Formats: sequence, structure tokens, C-alpha cells
Amino acid sequence: MGGSVMFADSVSQKIRVWINGQEVQDGGFVIDGKTYVPIREFNGLVDWDGDANKVNFIKPNVHIFLFKGDTVFGNVNKGKLKFNVFCQVDSLTQHVSSVKVAITDPSGNVKDIQSQDLGSDQKDNFWFRTYDFTYDFKAAGKYKVGFYVKASKNDDYALVSEKVITALN
Repeated sequence: MGGSVMFADSVSQKIRVWINGQEVQDGGFVIDGKTYVPIREFNGLVDWDGDANKVNFIKPNVHIFLFKGDTVFGNVNKGKLKFNVFCQVDSLTQHVSSVKVAITDPSGNVKDIQSQDLGSDQKDNFWFRTYDFTYDFKAAGKYKVGFYVKASKNDDYALVSEKVITALN
């Protein structure tokens, strides 16, 4: 007695996905005419609750301002610059344990700027400003200042917002 099973993957297709000019690492799928992309690719805090079989996605609204003294800036010349980062956070729907600001150079190297534990009196909106620090924009290109949150002390930081600084020759 023999038999064979044929499987035709006619309803799903693996696709390449780009978000803001960056290719998504795991790509996505088209299933029955709908596009599916892993939620972790949308810069937010992803909390999986296996008991309830649900995903909780937290993405607060974050505005990032860059200050050189009292002046807001976006582009810089190559070289060292002393500045601070001001973050306005609202629509935070779940408690997070800490926040962090970091800068990523055009080659992908990340330097933490400042982090802070938030404690138990956190609100759904707040401001976070880093101390003045000096950073060397060694190469021309796009640098990304990221705002990160951590759900609890044992979790990793998750990127929730970015601001781009362009370093000019």
C-alpha cells in the first residue's frame, strides 16, 4: 500500500520588506492577499503573554529634540560637538522600568548617552533630558539618536523612536 502527499504553498509567499529605507531582517509574508510583518520590526516594546495567547505592543509617542546650548539643531559638521537630547514622551500605556538615549554612527556602532530608572511613580507622559555630552562625528553621514525603553529590570532595551543627525563634510 503506498500513497503520496502533495503540498502546494499557494496561499503564502515570502517577501522582502523595507521600512524607512532599511530591509527588515526576517522579511514578511503575503497570505491570502494580506501582508504580514513581524511586529518587533516596528520599533516598540513587544510583550508576549503565552498564557493568554496575546501580544501587547507598546509604542509611546516620543519627540526628540537636539540642543547645542539653547539652539535646536539637526545637521552638524564633522568633528566634536557638545550637545544634549531632550525627549518628550506621551501616550505611554504601560509602566516601563527605565529609559535610555543612545547614538548610532553610520557604520552601526552604538554609544549609550544616558539611561535612567523611572521608579514606581511613572506617568503616561514625561520629559527626559540628557546631560550635556561631547560626541565626535568622525565621518560624514547619518547618525541616529535613539530613545529606548525597558519593560522591567531583567529585559533588554527596545528602540521606540529615532532622530537622524546628518554630519556634513
